[in-house]
Amino acid sequence: MLKGKTAVITGAARGIGKTIALHMAKEGADIALIDYCSEEDLQAACKDICACGVKAVGYHCNVADFEETKEITAQVIGEFNSVDILVNNAGITKDNLLLRMSESEFDSVISVNLKGAFNLTKHFSRYLMKSPAGRIINISSVVGLMGNTGQANYSASKAGLIGLTKSTAKEFASRKVTCNAIAPGFIQTAMTDALSPETIDQYKAAIPLKELGTADDIANTAIFLASDRAAYITGEVIRVDGGMCM
Repeated sequence: MLKGKTAVITGAARGIGKTIALHMAKEGADIALIDYCSEEDLQAACKDICACGVKAVGYHCNVADFEETKEITAQVIGEFNSVDILVNNAGITKDNLLLRMSESEFDSVISVNLKGAFNLTKHFSRYLMKSPAGRIINISSVVGLMGNTGQANYSASKAGLIGLTKSTAKEFASRKVTCNAIAPGFIQTAMTDALSPETIDQYKAAIPLKELGTADDIANTAIFLASDRAAYITGEVIRVDGGMCM
């Protein structure tokens, strides 16, 4: 579905980002991985993706830094010549109750989760507009739709990402570049694996399908949005949450 295309994915060395990268690689896309992790983890992810028979190059970058992302954009274009798909997945959490949350806890989450998506979208926009089928996919969250106790910063960043998605979709539509958001619910990750069975059961009780989602569920949605099959979908927020936020 993505043969001959190049995808830039942030937060791509681990978790949901890496799963999206692997799925896109299996569909034929070359992958530029952007992550702030260790060089060892970044190269290990590249090796796994190259095993799918595509080109993969890793770039160490703080997505919250405007000038650094501008420089990385130039490096990616120098290596791949063009970009067709941008997945803004990079994100962090610094949970705390609002009354206890520090300014730095709020600012750092907004900077990475929201400003990071702005930075990458701005810098890659001119190249996405040159693609015959430019795609931007922002990884938001259901907490951006409904809020969550102890996550005022994270919820605000993910709600802001939805607003950014819709505005970008309107601005870029004339150039045939679509922009959509995916809003995951409770997804099984290394973090949830560390939770107690009782906590997991509480999560499941809030989900109509009574089970946690997987990174594959998010990646499959991203593949669809990146493909030609989603050419007439833009400005949408697709919940992948088992019905939790209906």
